[in-house]
Amino acid sequence: MHWSSLTALALVAPSTALIRFGCSQLTVQRVDPLVNPGISPFPHLHQIIGGNAFNISMDPREDIGEKATCTTCQFSEDFSNYWTAVLFFRARNGSYHRVLQVPNIGFEGSNGGMTVYYMQDGLANYQQTSKVTAFKQGFRMLIGEASYRSKQQATRFPESMNFPTKPCPAGIMANVRFPTCWDGKNLDAPDHMSHMAYPESGTFESGGPCPASHPVRVPQLMYETIWDTSKFNDKELWPEDGSQPFVWSMGDHTGFGSHGDYIFGWKGDSLQRAMDSACYVKCPTLKTQSVSAMNKCKYNEVLVDEPIDGWLDSIPGNPMEGMKMK
Repeated sequence: MHWSSLTALALVAPSTALIRFGCSQLTVQRVDPLVNPGISPFPHLHQIIGGNAFNISMDPREDIGEKATCTTCQFSEDFSNYWTAVLFFRARNGSYHRVLQVPNIGFEGSNGGMTVYYMQDGLANYQQTSKVTAFKQGFRMLIGEASYRSKQQATRFPESMNFPTKPCPAGIMANVRFPTCWDGKNLDAPDHMSHMAYPESGTFESGGPCPASHPVRVPQLMYETIWDTSKFNDKELWPEDGSQPFVWSMGDHTGFGSHGDYIFGWKGDSLQRAMDSACYVKCPTLKTQSVSAMNKCKYNEVLVDEPIDGWLDSIPGNPMEGMKMK
């Protein structure tokens, strides 16, 4: 993404909305209340941002926009929870180290976390004129599949799908984009995916129409996570055979298993108001908070007491067990 272009064109008054905001880290835990509610520990580690109503179960009957008392997100009316897998570096000697996140441009000072987008049209469309319906209380979804290990399984256009094979001076940015067509009835589905769909023809970016089975156009939700891999750019740490050293927390060294989870938690009608307003990156109709306030919001309960930082013999949950080390 060309942030300088985005900033310049933000000065042109849009018809409607694209919002971009930072969220600091809430917690890093081996739980997944969407896929396995009430179960701890979950097989792999996640990094989570958003409201402090996050918990091991996330009962869909509860309005987390009312239950939460703080959020790590810049827009203080957003108590949603957003999460992804965690990136690890695998050193030449077989040990692992968690890769920390760094804030994106415009959110300097925040404690890791991610950048979140809600868009009415493709990111490069600076007018953002399409009408969208905001998600509802109780809505949740998942994109990607942790078990994917091949290019044929994974779809991640226009980003590269696999890990880089050489050190990256500024780290690795990983994006997650969600579907944009809702069936208009179900707030969730057994697989957390089938209540959502992609356009019937074309793409979201090209303005493709939603299929009749999923006729309601919703905002495209996108996560940007910047992993600070620069700490591991010493080639003496990399595998001797030249293979790339990064692995997702579920044991995926291909990159194809990248996935994201979302549980809606905006307060009242705040998201719909934003989508109906002249909001472009910044949004005067929404309440905002300082970076220091974002960083103060925490989820302090330790659901799984295990080391996740420093050099480790294995990734938490040991998903690499039985895999041949390179």
